[in-house]
Amino acid sequence: MRKLVIGDVHSGLKALEQLFGRAKVTKDDHLIFLGDYVDSWSDAFETVEFLITLGNTHHCTFIRGNHDELCREWMLTGQEKPQWLAHGGRATRDSYARVGKERWEAHLEFYRNLENTFLDYENRLFLHAGFTNLKGIDYEYFEQLFYWDRTLWELAKSLSPDLSLENPNYPERLKHYKEIFIGHTPLSKTGHAEPTNHANVWNVDTGAAFKGPLTMMDVETKEYWQSDPVHTFYPNENGRN
Repeated sequence: MRKLVIGDVHSGLKALEQLFGRAKVTKDDHLIFLGDYVDSWSDAFETVEFLITLGNTHHCTFIRGNHDELCREWMLTGQEKPQWLAHGGRATRDSYARVGKERWEAHLEFYRNLENTFLDYENRLFLHAGFTNLKGIDYEYFEQLFYWDRTLWELAKSLSPDLSLENPNYPERLKHYKEIFIGHTPLSKTGHAEPTNHANVWNVDTGAAFKGPLTMMDVETKEYWQSDPVHTFYPNENGRN
């Protein structure tokens, strides 16, 4: 069984479907989605509908992203935060408005049941953004950091490639896990990007919300597959800028 991690989808259902074909996904694979299923392209409702169905037929782990939480908050309160609308929320709002509120309940349950983190038997950590507590995720003070933090990736990028785990200057919060897989911070907004590793952290957000592809990676072998640039599936839309 392969363990496949998927970066931020951002409503790019057409790209996700292409990616499944390119990676030859089967029901024997464990699919780990790193969050941000909505906000950017026009297929927000359709993307979540696809994922709900997929979860009934495949072994899936769905991580919570910040955009998923923003969407859920809007669905529950009706409050349209300008920052959310400006960063992809407008397309999501319009997508959900088209189908009507009577079809929202299953999606609200999907958002409610998302996981903040997933730790596998090989001590590999999967989460959307990061964490800050030096003792690890079990000691994090604010769970919102699991889907909002950017300092984990900034820290990993700042480390010298020659810095070993045994070095006393190696960051404590990275020592707890064999590998860490995140999305949240796009590796590029303007064109092609590939999953990138710094220290023991892998970032697989290759900019699907902008002009990049959607990426799926085998966590064991590091083989990866990518869709066409997601914006090419939605030629009459702007996505996020």
